Amino acid sequence: MTNLKIEIYLKLILIISLVSIISAYFIEYVLGHQPCSLCLIERIPYGLSIILITFNYFFKKKEKFIILLLILTFFFSFAISVYHLGIEQGLLEESAVCGLKDSTGVISKEEILKQLQEKTVSCKDVTFRIFGFSLTSINILLSLILITLLTKIYNSYEKNK
Repeated sequence: MTNLKIEIYLKLILIISLVSIISAYFIEYVLGHQPCSLCLIERIPYGLSIILITFNYFFKKKEKFIILLLILTFFFSFAISVYHLGIEQGLLEESAVCGLKDSTGVISKEEILKQLQEKTVSCKDVTFRIFGFSLTSINILLSLILITLLTKIYNSYEKNK
């Protein structure tokens, strides 16, 4: 892979991350499907990858390190998605993360009543599917593809310098 190919691959990953984030917000705010807590956590790696790839355009000397951070970012995405799929399939029990709303401090009884009235989405409930697959399943596949691609880029990085 030449530097041009690496730049093209990073742009492709940037586009995939942007489309993933925009799609998640579209599904939530336009289509009205509320995400669970783990779904919200699964968005973090895509936002982080956008930041890292943008950072890479300003600091090219750190490109190999940024690629390594991207691998770790999407490995986290893969791990949390596999965990989430286990909950969706009933193989794992829901954790405390699935029920958290706001645990940042003392809240008033009015806020507690408001939270009780809100409809919370369980991590085991799939509210949106594409071609029969939950978004968690799609995220697992996408994370594996990105990990594989980034590992290939990282391993061939020195050969092209």
